[in-house]
Amino acid sequence: MTAPGTTLTSVEVQGLAVFRRGKVRDTFELGDRTLLMVATDRISAFDVVLPTPIPDKGAVLTQMSRWWFARTADVVPNHLRDDDPTSLPAAVDWNALRLRSMRVARGERVDIECVVRGHLSGSGWREYREQGTLAGEPLPAGLAESARLAEPRFTPAIKSDDGHDENISRAQLAGIVGTDLARRLEDASLRLFAVATPAAEAAGLILADTKFEFGWIDGRLCVIDEMLTPDSSRYWEASQYREGTSQPSFDKQFVRDYLETLTWDKRPPGPELPDEVVSRTREKYLEAMRRLCGITL
Repeated sequence: MTAPGTTLTSVEVQGLAVFRRGKVRDTFELGDRTLLMVATDRISAFDVVLPTPIPDKGAVLTQMSRWWFARTADVVPNHLRDDDPTSLPAAVDWNALRLRSMRVARGERVDIECVVRGHLSGSGWREYREQGTLAGEPLPAGLAESARLAEPRFTPAIKSDDGHDENISRAQLAGIVGTDLARRLEDASLRLFAVATPAAEAAGLILADTKFEFGWIDGRLCVIDEMLTPDSSRYWEASQYREGTSQPSFDKQFVRDYLETLTWDKRPPGPELPDEVVSRTREKYLEAMRRLCGITL
């Protein structure tokens, strides 16, 4: 299941109850207040899971998250726990799951997307272009697309009724979760971004923006889900960076660019992806992992 080049689109673990099936991850209850989180090769775009998977994507997301969790545990605690194959039913082959899986503590999720932006791109650029603001707060006039911000900005988001992220201001965030938690979410997100930015630069990459998710575990605010992967982050090639235009990125850009050429209305079901798009997307995920983390499959 986990040999390089293989594909996994759905997971069933005999003897374990399903905790949650997300767009990418299938998560199972282990019965000791921990969960088995397995990353598949499913890929979503415009909040729709596409029928064509990206081989090895789940392994990349898992191995990169593990790498970042290990290196930032002293900055902000996280939900990763030591692997314990003995907690799995005897019939489960751990060797078939380990590259794609993490044993994590079960926590109470904070339903906020904690986005940090170092550059003006994506929905942040659209807001600035239309309103001169970022997450409801003013920015200097005259900034160009992909411009580096004077300092990283915390720009939270929530899920709207149609499933898309909706950017909100820090004031709105405080109104939703309270002033103290809003401050803690911002502080934790900015501290993690401050660690990741120079690590990306050392790899010849720019971390343009990223999002974190948090949850309460044993009374502590912890990073959960994934962390600083191409699915949750916008990495750019530093040597190709040019302010004033969109940048090539190490994520599902090839997928989104292809879909934008179609007449698809961005509603389920999504279209199949051609082999070339799949191959180029896989290569970018693998390259990001190799350059940032020094990991190859």
